[in-house]
Amino acid sequence: MSHTENELDAPPVFELEDKVRLTKIIRNDGTFGNRERGAILARPGEIGYVIGIGTFLQHFYIYSVHFIELGIVVGCRKQELELVEES
Repeated sequence: MSHTENELDAPPVFELEDKVRLTKIIRNDGTFGNRERGAILARPGEIGYVIGIGTFLQHFYIYSVHFIELGIVVGCRKQELELVEES
């Protein structure tokens, strides 16, 4: 019998103010008010900063990421982001 991983059993992968890069296309799931459902909100390679960490269904972390150049804040899952190393 397999169990689905509960991300909340471990600390968040990203921390507040982390600089992150989007790894997948983010589409409006209906929660982004002024855009059509299914519309692309952000594309891979966009850089943003984690400004909030919440949970979804008591199972997953949702990272609120401010994409400054796009002028939007989008909720992302861990597999949609990667940490940007500062040099």
